[in-house]
Amino acid sequence: MLPELAALEKILDLGAPHLEVQVVQQVSVASGPQIPIYAIGLGNPALDVPAVGFFGGVHGLERIGAEVVIAYLQNVVMRLQWDTTLHQQLERVRLVFMPIVNPGGMWSATRANPRGVDLMRNAPVDAVDPVPWGVGGQRVSAGLPWYRGRLGDPMEAESQALCDVVAQQLLARPFSIALDCHSGFGVKDRLWFPFAHTRRPIPHLAELHALQDIFLQAHSNHQYIIEPQSAQYLAHGDLWDHLYLQACREVPAHTFLPLTLEMGSWLWIKKNPRQLFSRNGIFNPLINHRQQRVLRRHLSLLDFLSRAACSHARWVPAPEQRAQRRADALAAWY
Repeated sequence: MLPELAALEKILDLGAPHLEVQVVQQVSVASGPQIPIYAIGLGNPALDVPAVGFFGGVHGLERIGAEVVIAYLQNVVMRLQWDTTLHQQLERVRLVFMPIVNPGGMWSATRANPRGVDLMRNAPVDAVDPVPWGVGGQRVSAGLPWYRGRLGDPMEAESQALCDVVAQQLLARPFSIALDCHSGFGVKDRLWFPFAHTRRPIPHLAELHALQDIFLQAHSNHQYIIEPQSAQYLAHGDLWDHLYLQACREVPAHTFLPLTLEMGSWLWIKKNPRQLFSRNGIFNPLINHRQQRVLRRHLSLLDFLSRAACSHARWVPAPEQRAQRRADALAAWY
């Protein structure tokens, strides 16, 4: 069994009285068992409360993303035994977890799923601005990286499972945030927001700028670069672009803020150059104390997002403030 899956199932047993657990998909792997994709919910299920979704393991090689989400779920489950404040918070917010979106890729130590499709290039969204060849998504062959899948095919089962959970648990609510945990880009930890398919700013730029402000007020010594993904590169088929556009189209009165945590794995390689000779080492800290440090490092971010969603009415810009907020955001990010 995958060690991450074993750790997750142990936490699910510990938190059983409080957690709503679904197997949203089963994934077949070569010479192995079918592996479940879990979606876990806790907190207030009412559709009029805000929600936060935490996602990991979209790319099978980036195990640290799944581990960060699992570590936060464990933190929440263990605190439920004694933390009155957490119980009060969960009366006003819904938390959703999909820690291992691509278990088949994790099983085979590949970025793509078992069919060779990169799930983050799989959505039906084509870039309107030029993308870098290859890394931006390609339909030439599943034998090459960043394969989008065949034109006209439905989304992969894993991609569709994620989209279904987001639509049901996040987009259905008036306010929601998503955090998708990845690794592998640069030496800095980055928080990205859409768009990836165009350099055009998103409609909810004012809300994102306000979210950044309250984060900076609470975490003045943070390590993140907060920016639109388009500041680094563009891509076809981004799942979060697809879901954000779906939210704007189907529930325009709702606010959905998808974020991507891109952990800078080059820093781990810089400290331990031998990791370059391991596929896992390019995307994950291989030395135990570094892994533990990474898991601790991001815990406050995930907890902040839970609190920010719960208290969104206190910081989301009022209608008369949005124009100035948007102008400030354009000056800072574009």
